[in-house]
Amino acid sequence: MNLTQLPSWQALSEKFGTFHHARMQDLFALDQDRFKKFSIQTSDLFLDYSKNRIDQETLNLLLRLADECKLETMIEALFNGEKINFTEQRAALHTALRNASNTPVMFENRDIMPTIKNVLDRVETFSNTVRNGKWRGHSGKPIRHIINIGIGGSDLGPKLLAEALCQHHHPDLSCSFVSGVDIKPRLENLDPETCLFVVVSKSFHTKETLANAERAKTWLLDVFGDKKAIAQHFVAVSANTEAAVAFGIERENVFEFWDWVGGRYSLWSAVSLSTILLIGMENFRELLAGAWRMDEHFRHTAFDKNMPVILALLGIWYGNFFGAQSHAIIPYDDRLSGLPRHLQQLDMESNGKTMTRYAEAVNYTTGPVIFGSPGTDCQHAYFQSIHQGSHLIPIDFIAPLNNPLTTKDQHETLLANCFAQSEAMMRGRTEEETRAMLKAAGQTAGEIELLTPHKIMVGNKPSNTLLFDEVSPQSLGALLALYEHKVFVQGIIWGINSFDQWGVELGKELAEQIKRDLHREAPGRHDGSTEGLMAKLRSGRL
Repeated sequence: MNLTQLPSWQALSEKFGTFHHARMQDLFALDQDRFKKFSIQTSDLFLDYSKNRIDQETLNLLLRLADECKLETMIEALFNGEKINFTEQRAALHTALRNASNTPVMFENRDIMPTIKNVLDRVETFSNTVRNGKWRGHSGKPIRHIINIGIGGSDLGPKLLAEALCQHHHPDLSCSFVSGVDIKPRLENLDPETCLFVVVSKSFHTKETLANAERAKTWLLDVFGDKKAIAQHFVAVSANTEAAVAFGIERENVFEFWDWVGGRYSLWSAVSLSTILLIGMENFRELLAGAWRMDEHFRHTAFDKNMPVILALLGIWYGNFFGAQSHAIIPYDDRLSGLPRHLQQLDMESNGKTMTRYAEAVNYTTGPVIFGSPGTDCQHAYFQSIHQGSHLIPIDFIAPLNNPLTTKDQHETLLANCFAQSEAMMRGRTEEETRAMLKAAGQTAGEIELLTPHKIMVGNKPSNTLLFDEVSPQSLGALLALYEHKVFVQGIIWGINSFDQWGVELGKELAEQIKRDLHREAPGRHDGSTEGLMAKLRSGRL
C-alpha cells in the first residue's frame, strides 16, 4: 500500500491546496458552535481542538484516511496481543498491564492476566513493608531513601510519575533517579544504612545501568564488609531473573516484567517500583485505572469522537500537508515538567522511522521532533519563535483546572496565561491593531512607522488544549495512555512499526567498539574525525 496514492490522501492534498490559507478567526466567525463541535470530553480529560486549521470537510477526509489505513483492524490487533512488532516477533501488550476488567488477555494461547496480577500483588506487599518501616537495612534501620538505577523507559516514565504525584509521597521517603554512567556523586551524601537500590533493566545487561549498580554495590560493601547486606539494600525489576540473581539480588526480590512490554511503555509495570514506594500501591492502581478508561475510550469510541485518533489525525494534517516538523508539549504545571521528556522518547523512538511495514522507504514525513517545558518558562524563551518565527509548530497546551498546592488566585493567573497564549497564537496582531496600540501608547508617527512591522504577528498558529480537574493518578494515567494511542495511530497511518528501535542499537554497538579500540595502538577502524577524537581522549588533553 502506498499511502500517498490512497483516495483520501489525494483528496486531502486537494483540500490543502484550497484551504491552507484559511484563518481560524474567520472559521470561528462562520460557526458559533465551533468550540462545541471540535471538542471531546472523556471521564478524565477534556480536549479543545477548535483552534486548528480545519473545517468539517477536512476532518471527514482525515477520518476517511484512518478507515482506508484499516485503523480499526489494527487497534483490535494491538489489544488482542497479535505480534504487531513484526521485526522482533513480539506483541505490544502494555494495555494488559492496566486491564481493569475481568476479561482475559490471551497471549500465545494463555491468559496473561493472572501473571500480571501476581506481580502487582508482590509489588504491593513489598511496597507496604518498606512504607510501614518493617523492611530494615543491614544495620536494622528502616529505609529512608530509594535510588532508582535505570535508563530510557526504566527512568523517564517512573521519574515523571514521581514528580507529577509529589503530593502523594510518603513523608519519610525520598527518591533519586540515576540514569547517567556515574552514580558516585549521588552516593556521597547518602546514608548507606537507610538506602534501597532498585535496579531496573529488562535484559539486566544494560551497560550504563549495570555499571551504576556495580558501583553502588561496591560502595555498600565497602561500608558493611558483608555480602549479606545486598539482600536488604538491593532489589531488581527485570525480565532476566537469573542475571539479577547472579548479580547478588535475592530471587524473591526480583520483580518480573515481560518481552511484550516495550521500555517506553513499561511505567505501567513493576518498572515503576521506586515510584510505587513513594506514592503507595493504592495511588498506582488509580493511575492504572485512569489509563484503562482511556484504553476503553480508544478501543470502543467512534473515530470522530475518539480523542487519541483526533490528535493523531491533526498531527498527520500538519506534518504531511503543512510541512510541520516539530510539535510542542506545554504543561502549565511544574509537576508535569517531565512530561515532554517522556513524550520525546515515546513519540520519537516509536515513529522516527523511514521504512514501512512493507520494507519500502517512505516518501512522506513521519514522526515529528517533540519538545517542550512548563509554560511559565517557555513563554519567555522559545514562544517568540512560535509567534513570529518561520516554522509552523503546533502546540498541545496541558493544564489542570485546580491545583491544591497553590492559591486559587495564583492558579487562575497561570491558566489565564495558558488560555491567552493559545488565543494569541490563533489571533496574532494585525497591522491596524499594531498601529492603534502604538498610538495609544503615545508613540510618535516616526516611531510607529519604525516599530509596526516588528510588532505584527500573523497568528493562525494551531494548538490543542487538554484540561483535567487536577493532577491526580487517574488523570495522569489517562493523559499518558492518550499519547501512547496517538503515537500508535500515527504509526499505523504512516505504515511503520512503532514498537522497535533499531536506531538506538547502532550507537550502542559502536560505543562498545570504540571503547575497545581506545586501548589499541593503531586501531584504524574508524573515520578520520572519530580517530582524531579518540586520540584526544587517549592523551587526556587538548
